[in-house]
Amino acid sequence: MLLADRTVLVTGVLTPSSIAFTCARLAQEQGAEVVLTSFGRALAVTQRAARRLPTPVDVLELDVTDTDHLAALGPALGERWDHLDGLVHAVGFAPEGCLGHPDGLLGATWDEVATALQVSTYSFAALARAVRPLLGTGSSVVGLDFDASVAWPAYDWMGVAKAGLESASRYLARRPRTRRHPGQPGRGRAAAHGGGPQHPRLRRPGRALAGPGPAGLGHRRRRAGGPFGGGAPVGLAARHHRRDRPRRRRGPR
Repeated sequence: MLLADRTVLVTGVLTPSSIAFTCARLAQEQGAEVVLTSFGRALAVTQRAARRLPTPVDVLELDVTDTDHLAALGPALGERWDHLDGLVHAVGFAPEGCLGHPDGLLGATWDEVATALQVSTYSFAALARAVRPLLGTGSSVVGLDFDASVAWPAYDWMGVAKAGLESASRYLARRPRTRRHPGQPGRGRAAAHGGGPQHPRLRRPGRALAGPGPAGLGHRRRRAGGPFGGGAPVGLAARHHRRDRPRRRRGPR
């Protein structure tokens, strides 16, 4: 098995339909030991989901915006394992004003934008720092990315936050010992999608699904990538961006 004797921390699991749950399930099926995180009202929901994994696992309380929770994460993992091989960052959130506002980027306040950036972008580095003492040579930190090369309808500040996540991953990858992998999920709805704007263009197959969390991208061609057997869509941005453009007329009719 690919992940035999590996230890993996998976954040962002909500229900069995969430992308993070599938990451945890596949990691277990490939032989890894897994621990999940959650907090607040979602904690009980995550605990129920954890019991539906092939092997039930512990759920640690972790709010990525709480410095005390981050400080306690490393010691809590250290009580279970002497090292950590993988971290899955599947955390994302943006307040309502950041997604699908009639005024687009101009409609959100700084407090709303700051929340989106802290949860969806900064937390990638904050989590890596929290578990750094347990990360050894060859460990991997995996984040759920979203195509930020174009402007998606209604995604607004969440698109900006995902662009920041992409850039943060590149800068973190400059550090030795640990690999960083931003991966774009394939076709499917994120568990957090229900909290986002229900823009009609975002509900079509093959369109971006806007929501306060990792979003699904419809595409058929995939390539292997990342240590957990995931894949990133290939050529998606150019195809869908071209589809949104009006067709040019070629010659007189």
